[in-house]
Amino acid sequence: MTRRGDEPRANVEVDTSAWPVVDLVVNDAQSAVVAPFVGLRDRPLRERGGADWPHGRFLVEGDVVVARALAAGHRLLSLLIEQGRRRPLPDGVAAARAAGAQVIGAGPGLVLAITGSATHSGCLGLFARPAPADPANVVVGRRSVVVTEGVANPVNLGLIARSAVAMGAEALLLDPSSADPLYRRSSRVSMGEVFAVPHARVEQLPGGLDPLTAAGFEVWALTPERDAVDIAHLQVGPDAPVALLVGSEGPGLSAASLAAAHRRVRIPVSGGVDSLNVGAAAAVAAYALARARTHAPEAETRGTGRREG
Repeated sequence: MTRRGDEPRANVEVDTSAWPVVDLVVNDAQSAVVAPFVGLRDRPLRERGGADWPHGRFLVEGDVVVARALAAGHRLLSLLIEQGRRRPLPDGVAAARAAGAQVIGAGPGLVLAITGSATHSGCLGLFARPAPADPANVVVGRRSVVVTEGVANPVNLGLIARSAVAMGAEALLLDPSSADPLYRRSSRVSMGEVFAVPHARVEQLPGGLDPLTAAGFEVWALTPERDAVDIAHLQVGPDAPVALLVGSEGPGLSAASLAAAHRRVRIPVSGGVDSLNVGAAAAVAAYALARARTHAPEAETRGTGRREG
């Protein structure tokens, strides 16, 4: 009598051709090769340029996000994976290796020792940071832009990039106190959308709004104030350029920025909730703006261009 499990097993050939081949293996967490990955520190990488990366570097976490960074044209310097990885590398890595990127295999337990994080979503990429973009170039030809003031939490910035862009926002402008969209947590939360949307840093607001007003944008400032206009009631021409100005949770927008906006708009909420998370608010506002264009009368070609007074 043959019991289950005693039957002879057929030989199964495992196709290992797609398994990653690393360029070098690191077994010491103190190795200079992995120094940029130690502690997953964004700021030092941003602030320290080099001959091959004059504007600094940035980290990207996870297969999907690395692939999207590569698809957006960012230059990969090195990729850190576990030595025993048994699935293909992210799309685009092969071409990056041909251009000089290294794939580093970390020995057992080394990824945790290097990064201090038990989870790394499959891989960590080190990229060369691009030159800062000119805000005037970023907004040219756009109809819907999101501007952030004081959004210092990289998670919130990532949420804005992912959700607002999904609802129609075409570019991001950030004031000096807003988080860096290329920080690892920002790009991870956005699932790589920060690489697909043009973005630039502007001067302190409200002066930083000058590139928008010069390009003919109306600025709509989001605020929970009851005397602000319900954003669902607004109409705007299909090609009228509009910038949605959002502030940090808690303090919100500065009085100067509110005064500089053409319109102060609010998102109605209920249930005793005073306001939405800034990422959710940006998404709702971008969606409302898209609907305002769709439902605007044919005679309406753009906003008023006048500030509320």
